[in-house]
Amino acid sequence: MKHVIVLKIQIINENMDLHEQIKGELAEALKAQDQIKLRTIRSMLTAFTNELVSKGKTPRDTLSDDKVLGVIKRLAKQRKDSIAQYEAANRGDLSMPEQEELVVLSSYLPKMMSQDEIKPVAKKKIAELGDVDKSKMGMVIGSVMKELGGKADGDDVKAVVEELLK
Repeated sequence: MKHVIVLKIQIINENMDLHEQIKGELAEALKAQDQIKLRTIRSMLTAFTNELVSKGKTPRDTLSDDKVLGVIKRLAKQRKDSIAQYEAANRGDLSMPEQEELVVLSSYLPKMMSQDEIKPVAKKKIAELGDVDKSKMGMVIGSVMKELGGKADGDDVKAVVEELLK
């Protein structure tokens, strides 16, 4: 009687969710002794754990890809804010590590739309909403952000809407 052995090969990155993929990259960063990536991944994993615990889950659970991207966006925004504050205080020594971490965080985020790509969507929303002036700018920004579904930075959307409502 012949026996047939079937091997099942799993491609890790395609089938693995983003949370698990980032956990795996922690080991890679340790092996490569990449201190910047290591520090950034550790801070991401800590933020993921905090998010899980705040939702009443255990630290061993994993976040969905959408939640992971939301946490990474929040971390990136914190880094941008810190960089701006350090630069304003002439503390380049403190802003440099934040900039390095921002580069690593940005590598996990989808490409954001430029202001030129946002402008047609904003024009369309302003036309849909009708008579819009500066007092309703927040409503327009919210509407555009909802339409773009996180593909654009809020500061860029705000700048485009302000320009269009002059």
